[in-house]
Amino acid sequence: MTINLSDYETGAKYQGDYDDDLAKLQERLAHIQVAHIVHKRRALILLEGWDAAGKGGIIQRLTAEWDPRNFQVWPIKAPTEDELGHHFLWRFWKKLPANSNIAVFDRSWYGRVLVERVEGFAKEAEWRRGYDEINEFEAQQGDSGTTIVKLFVHVTQAEQDERLKARLAHPWKRWKTGAEDYRNRDKRSEYLDAMAEMFRRTDTRWAPWHAIDGNHKKAARIAALTVIADRLEANVPMDAPPIDPEVEKLARKALGLK
Repeated sequence: MTINLSDYETGAKYQGDYDDDLAKLQERLAHIQVAHIVHKRRALILLEGWDAAGKGGIIQRLTAEWDPRNFQVWPIKAPTEDELGHHFLWRFWKKLPANSNIAVFDRSWYGRVLVERVEGFAKEAEWRRGYDEINEFEAQQGDSGTTIVKLFVHVTQAEQDERLKARLAHPWKRWKTGAEDYRNRDKRSEYLDAMAEMFRRTDTRWAPWHAIDGNHKKAARIAALTVIADRLEANVPMDAPPIDPEVEKLARKALGLK
C-alpha cells in the first residue's frame, strides 16, 4: 500500500506531556547513539518534505543529546558545477556514514525525482531512471549493514502559508525563506504527483517511507523521533556496554573505590 499524503493532514495536537515525552525520547536516542558507537554500526536518516514543514526543528531535537563526534547533519542544496559533472549520486556517496556514525540528511538524493523533475533540472530520461538508481543505491547501503530511515514531513497548503507568513514577519527568521519557496508553492499539484510516484516506486522493504503529519509541530516532532528511535533500535544491540576490566581497575584505584 502506497502512502497517501491526504491521510496526514489532521494536524491533531499532541495529547501527552510534550516536554516530558520529548526528554524521554532524547534520552532513548542518546542510548541508541552510544549503541551505534560501541557496536560500530552506522545509520543514515533522511528527511524530505515541503518548505517550512518543520524538518529543521525535528533534526534539532533529534540530535540535541547526541555526541557531536559521531553524527553529521548534511543540509542538501543545489549541486555545484563540480557535482553536476558527475553522476547525481556521487555527492551523496561522499557523505555516507562510517562505522559508529549516523548521518542525517536535510533533503537528499530524492531531489532527482522531486525538484529536479518538477523544475526541469533533470531530463525526463534522467529522473525516470532515477527510481531504479536510488533503489539500488539504498539496497547497497542496507546490504552493507547501514540502517536507513526515510521520513517525509507533510503540511497542507494553508499551514505552509501561515508558516511562510510568520517567517516574513520575524526579522530573525526571514533568512529561512527564499524565492524558491514561492516558485515551489505555485507548482504544488505537480509536486504532489511527483511525490506520489516517488512513494510508489521507492517504498521498499529495506528502506520504507514514513510519512509524518507536520501540521502540528510538537506532535510531528514526537512522531518523527519515535519512528527514528524504533527503526534504529531494531538494528543494533541495546545492552549497555560493559566496562573494560583494566579501565575499571585503574579507575577504582585512582578514585579510592573498593
